[in-house]
Amino acid sequence: MMLGHSWPQAMANAETVMAAAEIPAAPEAVFTALVTDEVERWWGSADTYRMTGWTADLRAGGRWSLTVKTADGSRLPASGRFLEIEVPRRIVQTRRYDWDHPTLGRHETTVAYLLEPTPAGTRLTICHGGFAGFPDAAAEHAEGWARVLGWLQAYAGRLVAA
Repeated sequence: MMLGHSWPQAMANAETVMAAAEIPAAPEAVFTALVTDEVERWWGSADTYRMTGWTADLRAGGRWSLTVKTADGSRLPASGRFLEIEVPRRIVQTRRYDWDHPTLGRHETTVAYLLEPTPAGTRLTICHGGFAGFPDAAAEHAEGWARVLGWLQAYAGRLVAA
């Protein structure tokens, strides 16, 4: 089933990135894809990077971590903690690169996911804040979130088709 005008959209100002897309799966399935090791199946591509080693303690205050494996084989750790978890509607988590990211360093940001049921599946809205003083990082992350939402759309579409 094709969705009309469902391409991921993302934008940033100097402090916050907003991104949104229609995902062709129920909110429960999208929620699971975002907060379990299922991220290793869809988040990334062979020519960019892949998520590996996902671990998470799914509760407010619980920690999460993963390693980003880049196309050239570099391994870049990231981690954070969950601030809010409301299944299957809302996830708020901190996020930090545990290496010197070129535009963000090790500065901690906060990602909020809002999942809303729609006739075609789920409207996923992402608000990624904490970029004050890092405008280049905000612009880069807006591009990144559009790409990530595209990967999630494609993954969910393959599940629906199966």
